Amino acid sequence: MAYVDEVMEFLKKRDGNEPEFLQAVSEVFDSLRPVIEANEEQYRRLALLERLVEPERIFRFRVPWIDDNGQVHVNRA
Repeated sequence: MAYVDEVMEFLKKRDGNEPEFLQAVSEVFDSLRPVIEANEEQYRRLALLERLVEPERIFRFRVPWIDDNGQVHVNRA
């Protein structure tokens, strides 16, 4: 199996609940595929695609709010 396909399968298992993310990654991987496949062993050794899809930093926050019925909710982003 090609390196691009291996990383995509891993992401589908790990992030299957994020269809927009998977679609974006798939589109980027498809555009990079000719370059990656031309130097597949080097990029695999450097874990290029794995590093590309993993953010360096993640910002998280929460927003507590009260609905019209007085029930408290917390949204996370």
